[in-house]
Amino acid sequence: MSKSSRQQSPAIHAGWRGHPARELQDTGETPASPRGPSGRVTDRVLSYHEARQYIAEGDLLLFRRRGLISIAGRGVHSHAAKASWWDGELFCLETRELRGARAVTLSSQVEEHPGQIDVFETNPDRRWMEYDRRGASRFLRRLAGSPYGWFNLVGTALMHLPWVRLFVRANTDDTACNRHPPFCSQAVAMAERLGGHVDPVPHLADRLTEPADLARSPFYRYRFTLQWNEKKGPQINTDQHG
Repeated sequence: MSKSSRQQSPAIHAGWRGHPARELQDTGETPASPRGPSGRVTDRVLSYHEARQYIAEGDLLLFRRRGLISIAGRGVHSHAAKASWWDGELFCLETRELRGARAVTLSSQVEEHPGQIDVFETNPDRRWMEYDRRGASRFLRRLAGSPYGWFNLVGTALMHLPWVRLFVRANTDDTACNRHPPFCSQAVAMAERLGGHVDPVPHLADRLTEPADLARSPFYRYRFTLQWNEKKGPQINTDQHG
């Protein structure tokens, strides 16, 4: 392959409402950390303004900040959300402690948590042909305004206590009735299963699914970590990707 052909524009992956995500080429020029999320060694850091063109509708967002889930859980991530394009702007669909389910600009979250948000490609290589990423995003949008699922979160955290694990097995039944609102990763798992028609963690009930479980799922593939570029500030390009 010639040098000129390697420098051509990256391939385009289908996005939503005319907001495609470009295929990120591994040029070796992006800085990499010694260990990535879940022990990966392929970590790369991109500024938000550079990375937003590579983020597709429904991509997974995992936050590395400390929290109850990361302290008591199985990995470094304490919060899960999904990316969504609306009229040229990139949003974060999430269920957040003290705030409940909501949609906020992803730029605001990157500015608040620089270097702590890992972006995972959803349905890499389109292996799950039945997946409906619009349906998954729609499910999360319809949760907006509902309270945070503290009850289910505490129940999940208690499953890590040694004496509890001796007598209680993790539930794998997604059909069991749960009247309490979901917490972050539970909401994502529900959105993928009920809205997108793919269960990202098939051997674990949604209400017991933690961000670390999503990070290890083959339904997602780590791409890069978002850093904030304070000098440039938020930009909107309505011609292509917002």
